Amino acid sequence: MPIRQLPDVLVNQIAAGEVVERPASVVKELVENALDAGATRLDIDLEEGGIRLIRIRDDGGGIASGELPLAVSRHATSKIATLDDLEQVATLGFRGEALPSIASVSRFALISRTADAAHGARLEVDGGRVGEVVPHPHPAGTTVEVRDLFYNVPARRRFLRAERTELGHIEEWLRSLALARPSVELRLNHNGRLLRHYRPLREGADPLARVAEALGEDFTRQCLRVDHAAAGLRLHGWVGLPTASRSSADQQYFYVNGRAVRDRVVAHAVKQAYADVLFHGRHPAFVLFLELDPRRVDVNVHPAKHEVRFRDGRLVHDFVFRTLHEALADTRAGAVATAEAKAPLPAVPSAATRAAWAPAPQQGGLGLSVREQVANYAALYGAPAVAASIATAPLPAAGEAEGEAEGEAPPLGYALAQLHGVYVLAENAHGLVLVDMHAAHERITYERLKRAQEGEGIRAQPLLVPLSLAVSEREADAAEEHADALASLGFELQRSGPQSLSVRSIPVLLDGVDVRQLVLDVLADFIEHGGSRRVEQERNGLLATMACHASVRANRRLTVPEMNALLRDMEATERSGQCNHGRPTWVQLGMADLDKLFLRGR
Repeated sequence: MPIRQLPDVLVNQIAAGEVVERPASVVKELVENALDAGATRLDIDLEEGGIRLIRIRDDGGGIASGELPLAVSRHATSKIATLDDLEQVATLGFRGEALPSIASVSRFALISRTADAAHGARLEVDGGRVGEVVPHPHPAGTTVEVRDLFYNVPARRRFLRAERTELGHIEEWLRSLALARPSVELRLNHNGRLLRHYRPLREGADPLARVAEALGEDFTRQCLRVDHAAAGLRLHGWVGLPTASRSSADQQYFYVNGRAVRDRVVAHAVKQAYADVLFHGRHPAFVLFLELDPRRVDVNVHPAKHEVRFRDGRLVHDFVFRTLHEALADTRAGAVATAEAKAPLPAVPSAATRAAWAPAPQQGGLGLSVREQVANYAALYGAPAVAASIATAPLPAAGEAEGEAEGEAPPLGYALAQLHGVYVLAENAHGLVLVDMHAAHERITYERLKRAQEGEGIRAQPLLVPLSLAVSEREADAAEEHADALASLGFELQRSGPQSLSVRSIPVLLDGVDVRQLVLDVLADFIEHGGSRRVEQERNGLLATMACHASVRANRRLTVPEMNALLRDMEATERSGQCNHGRPTWVQLGMADLDKLFLRGR
């Protein structure tokens, strides 16, 4: 067949296939244009889920009447002019494809007026056929109307879902936008009815107010504030507590320089940060903003601009992981109060009561020490060298809660009693505290075992007979390139051929695991992310099992000093709000909660 030049209408419809997937795609492109034009208020009117009508009005800078035809032509934009502009994109839109693509598959109208113009102007496009510019009354700003989406492309229209489904996609995208732009007012109307109204936050207002409006009060009550900067990167926002995880990834919002993106590097870093605290199959919730020099990120890798590519993905991965990992590690049981006391309680019990409750100034640990707990590990798991090395490592002794001032009750209060040999009941300034004693002690033991093991580093154990491993050339290359890093993890790998490796040593703590699969997984991590945490994850899994067996069991009666020792250890231990499996270790019932149970005040 002869080579021919495609007509503009067909070119625009092909481009529409990449840019316009559904009504939500149209809303996204038009709203981003409005924001780039400086809009502070947007009114979005929809009919039939956006299939029949999408109308977006903004109060931005507007478009001069003479530029309206240019605005609906391909690759016409005011946002970039040179290659240098493309390498440091600071706007949400920049390709110049959205308007002509949308106009080619709909009945399209563009009405706009600049602040210095005497009147507005209107331009209509029907299925790609551009009409004449005519005067039209309009306030400063722009209105875009998109009617009968895909009316001239029946095959695409058949792929659209039900009205409720398409509307749901628009609402979700608008929620994401509302989180990123708290100063912008957003109104969403559907079939003449107001569905959403995100009111603008005034300067100095708490940004959590918009988060609460978008995600609900539950998220704001159970989240941690994150704000850290280093190496030219800044990560700020909120992450949900592990105990507030969700069954799906429906509350995960990540922004790069204000642009909502989906990125594998970031997703992997977040997953690893929560790996030690999240229940299997659960998903964390977060709203995070990453800021960096626009030259260090390429936003021009996806037609719909959903994805980005970082110049230094490994640096970004480590920065996100370490920031979140440390934020989650800093959580302590009792640090986050979930309810306010309805009536003030005494900060400290009476002298007679406290004498009965409180342990001696240097209270002992809970039952067996960690050294005694792990001494039984060799018999259980057959690894005497590892058990001995952990058992002899220096461990912190249980003591008074750090920073406990005279006259102040500690965060988890003082023990009252034990319920059925499973739960510890305590009173603090807010009300009643319930503690799952096995889950809490399991986390305390686990964190101590990790600190002990980290103190001696990862030791390598030579194999009596080197293991020959068939790999791809890419994996063999990675083994050679990252030999030093692999050695620091306890692996000695030698290349024995173009597609073969010889495994000569492995981490001593992981003796008995599937060496072949572990090495392949570690190499896959180095190829994908430039590093690996597989050894640490395998080690932590083993230590978690040790901690579970070594922790106090259910139905064991504790003395009041032992219960108080457990509470103080919880307050001083990292990640003690949940056990190794992600289950909560404690629950706070405030006075208001207790009053509701007994209908007090009604």
